[in-house]
Amino acid sequence: MEKAVKTHRPRQAGPKAEKKKPNKNAEKNNPKAFASFSGQKADRTIRRNLDKDQTKLHVPLVDRTPLEAPPVVVAVVGPPGTGKTTLIQSLVKRYTKHGLAEIKGPVTLVSGKQRRLTFIECNNDVNSMIDVAKVADLVLLLIDASFGMEMETFEFLNILQVHGFPKVMGVLTHLDKFKDNKRLRKTKKRLKHRFWTEIYQGAKLFYLSGLINGRYLKNEIMNLSRFISVMKFRPLIWRNTHPYILADRVEDLTDPETLRTQPKSDRTVSLYGYMRGTNIKPDMKVHIPGVGDQRISEISLLPDPCPKPEKVRKTLSDKHKLIYAPMSDVSGILYDKDAVYINVPGHFSKRGGDNVDEDEQEMRGAGEKMVFDLQNAPETFADNIAKSQLRLFNSSEGITGVEQESSDGRQRRRWEDPTQSDGEDDGDDSDDEGDMVDNDDENLSADDSDDSEESDEDELDSRNAGRRRVRLVELNNDEGDDEDQIAFADSDSNLDDDDDDDLNGDTRWRQKLLEKVNNGFALKKRVNLMDLVYGDNPTDLNENNEDSDGSQVNDESGLFRVRKATRNTDRSLALADACKVEAKSEDLNQWAEESTLESLRGRFITAQPASATDEQGIGGEEAEVFGDFEDLETGEKVEGKDGEGGEAGEADAQTDLTKRKEELKRKFDAQYDGSDDESGAANMYESIKEDMAKQATINREEFMDDDVNLRAQVEGYRPGTYVRIILKNIPCEFIENFDPTYPVIVGGLLASEENFGFMQVRIKRHRWHKKTLKNNDPLIISLGWRRFQSIPIYSLNDGTRNRMLKYTPEHMHCLATFYGPTTPPNTGFCAFQQLTDNTAAFRLSATGVVLEIDKSTEIVKKLKLTGVPYKVFKNTAFVKDMFTSALEVAKFEGASIRTVSGIRGQVKKHVGKPEGSFRATFEDKILMSDIVFLRAWYPVKPKRFYNPVVSLLLSSKSEWQGLRTVGQLRRDEGLKAPVNKDSLYKPVERKTRRFNALRIPKGLQSDLPFASKPKLLKKQSKPSLMTRRAVVLEPHEKKVASLIQALNTIHKDKERKRKEKVTEKRAKYLKKKEADEATTAGKKKEKMKEFYRDEGKKRAREAAAAEGGNRKRSKRDD
Repeated sequence: MEKAVKTHRPRQAGPKAEKKKPNKNAEKNNPKAFASFSGQKADRTIRRNLDKDQTKLHVPLVDRTPLEAPPVVVAVVGPPGTGKTTLIQSLVKRYTKHGLAEIKGPVTLVSGKQRRLTFIECNNDVNSMIDVAKVADLVLLLIDASFGMEMETFEFLNILQVHGFPKVMGVLTHLDKFKDNKRLRKTKKRLKHRFWTEIYQGAKLFYLSGLINGRYLKNEIMNLSRFISVMKFRPLIWRNTHPYILADRVEDLTDPETLRTQPKSDRTVSLYGYMRGTNIKPDMKVHIPGVGDQRISEISLLPDPCPKPEKVRKTLSDKHKLIYAPMSDVSGILYDKDAVYINVPGHFSKRGGDNVDEDEQEMRGAGEKMVFDLQNAPETFADNIAKSQLRLFNSSEGITGVEQESSDGRQRRRWEDPTQSDGEDDGDDSDDEGDMVDNDDENLSADDSDDSEESDEDELDSRNAGRRRVRLVELNNDEGDDEDQIAFADSDSNLDDDDDDDLNGDTRWRQKLLEKVNNGFALKKRVNLMDLVYGDNPTDLNENNEDSDGSQVNDESGLFRVRKATRNTDRSLALADACKVEAKSEDLNQWAEESTLESLRGRFITAQPASATDEQGIGGEEAEVFGDFEDLETGEKVEGKDGEGGEAGEADAQTDLTKRKEELKRKFDAQYDGSDDESGAANMYESIKEDMAKQATINREEFMDDDVNLRAQVEGYRPGTYVRIILKNIPCEFIENFDPTYPVIVGGLLASEENFGFMQVRIKRHRWHKKTLKNNDPLIISLGWRRFQSIPIYSLNDGTRNRMLKYTPEHMHCLATFYGPTTPPNTGFCAFQQLTDNTAAFRLSATGVVLEIDKSTEIVKKLKLTGVPYKVFKNTAFVKDMFTSALEVAKFEGASIRTVSGIRGQVKKHVGKPEGSFRATFEDKILMSDIVFLRAWYPVKPKRFYNPVVSLLLSSKSEWQGLRTVGQLRRDEGLKAPVNKDSLYKPVERKTRRFNALRIPKGLQSDLPFASKPKLLKKQSKPSLMTRRAVVLEPHEKKVASLIQALNTIHKDKERKRKEKVTEKRAKYLKKKEADEATTAGKKKEKMKEFYRDEGKKRAREAAAAEGGNRKRSKRDD
């Protein structure tokens, strides 16, 4: 007996199985081997690739993000109880290793080498949702997986759609409530596909499985944080054209005395935050959602409280992981423009160093450590200043400061020279005290004071650690001349000191200072330009500075020398404009010759065409341009190579000309002949993006080298800078009811958005909103930065006019016109009927987009005027009851009218009586019973109603109540809708109309052919002969008729009995059949049970045998 051959079992795992696996990259490594020879397949592949490329394209937008980009705003949104606060705390702990006890306001932190993040938590309030949707760059949408997607989630997603739709990532929480893994997987799959339906296919969805010590798992938070750190953002149109600030701190600057006397007066408020969007101008008008429109009173730059690391490192160290959350009191430090506020909880009593534990010192925050360090200071600042020394050179001795008391009791400090003797110091001090002059009481001229401050501060501040003030005083000499003598002093205390005229080694540095001060003073002295240009004797600018022979006169103090200078007209022009080069008079004499002037004639556009010889001469002169030349501003001389400079310059010029010609030819060919590059159309998108990037680079580099303050005045404050905005006349309720958990946004308004007018929009009622929107019912509209209430009028364009609608149509767009602040077209908006959260229904009423801005509206509604004729002629009729006066008839002369039967006519002229009646002509004769009506259009004007939503001024932000609808008023007041009897539906009773018979004259009938003659016979008034004739039967016929009648009766009775038997028999058969089917079904069921039982036992045996074989195989392997 032969042994059974075992079937081959391929390896499922191991190196051999890996070898046998098909190579996934085989097609990529060798595409020719896997190329398809089917033309249809190749065509489908090409089409699919092109479709994929087209789906990636979008309208290129200019990215206005600066190099120093502001922090990315990450909004955490979700219904209550979904874990928003816990998620922010976990992310902050992951990024900065800081633990936040509570989240209040924005939290800014450094997440990487080139990115900062600002986390903000969104409340379960429609106002907060709208504001967050307008400024968020990334939205973390939290969903409670144990409950499912709630109504607030869908409301927020629809609000996002109309305000730009930033990046959205979903986060599923409360997954630890699922005990069954199968149910957990099904729930994840269901929520993922529902989330993809609302966002897009493939949207990121993260899963947070549970909490450990009040935080989410580290691996899950790390995965989420990595995605946030590398997320790329596409610029949104509204934010790319408007500046805005998300305020992270609010401060009241109102005078305390004003608050004491007038507690309800308007406040002066300062807002702090990062600039975003575009540049903001200092006097720009802004809007704070929830407060109203305001004008910027003052704006200033502040140091960045959370800067990015300056040097690029591989990883961020702990000292670079900064966090800034002033409303959340991180570290207890608040930074202001001119102050730092430290908020340290607990006591401030100083304890000995031995009693303080190391753990307690580590637990102290930055502000608390700063306070205790100040308490531990051994010396005061004045003591340190008294011990300080000034050393001008490394080899010189230090100079110490000595305090002196002035005559007014004020402490003055002067520098003490250690090289002088004690006696000299005492003498100097006595003289100094007598000659001491306070800085506040000096009367200096405007020119001299400016010059002295600029000259001495530039020199002395760079040399001394302490400030040595040098003063300039105008003194008149004894001779009474007009020459100014300039007296300089070492400090305030030794001004006009007669005893100190020694110029020793410690005062050598003053010699260079003397030259700089004299030169600066001479150059900065004001000049009378009229006398300089048109006067005979221009003002000498070098007066009192330097004479021709360089003579000097010593100052009384012996510190500086004052030079007496005579007038020198040759150097006056040079000193008047120091940026120009002085020209000698000998060099200017050559321009008096006629030949020299003629040599320049060809340089001007008015010159005559030169001859060939002249051209050669000019060319020779031009060739020298590329040779030796001298930079007149710097004095640098540049020498070119002999004989090669001109040729090189001509070659470069020829090369540039050739390049320009080739570029023009290429553009011409591309325009008229098409581009030679087949991929030119495909690269058009990339070329547009490159052009935008180049233009952005040019714009960025335009003011790169300018001063920060000057640049802010010219182009405004750039995005990414940290600014302080001061607003005046803010309602006091904003400060009194301020809640840091609600976002405060300062949105800049363009010039066109400050005006008010009527706007025409395209609107559609949301499919989940239960109630139909009614005309003239107020709506709360979120448009741009603003939230306001207005009264829209709905209309529909029928091709010629906008017809008013009473209600919004079902599943269809319509037009709406309302009054409000003008907003650019194509701006999306959303509308609500109420903002309170006391309803379970879907609160978003409608969405739409702005079409056009027009102060005039053209909306009409249909108006039907009816009348009845009281005189009828052939084509003329007199109609009444349509108008009430002759003036109304005159207004409608020539209007088209028609009857119910469809006969058209026209209004002609008013007739006397009755009042309002008129004569009309018709295309046919009408009846007295006809109703004549006129279709007119009545213009409808929208109401000028604008009510801004001021929710931030309320203590309860979600209870703002605006204008109520008519239905709400009736429901609140318990009123019933008025009933108009004429508007009720009544049963229509139409009387039967009797028309006269058609009468044709006999003469006309005789002339008509037979086919056209009327063939209507009169109704017989008398019975006919067949009706009047009686039928008499014979006796035999009577017997036959009665027999046939009897037979028919018997046949009908038999037929009835037979049908009844058949029906009864069929009922019995059906009953028996049902019983048989039930028996058969039971037997089949039992048979299937037995079959499945045997099949299950068989598979169980096979599984047991396979498991036993595996065990034996594993034992053999062991």
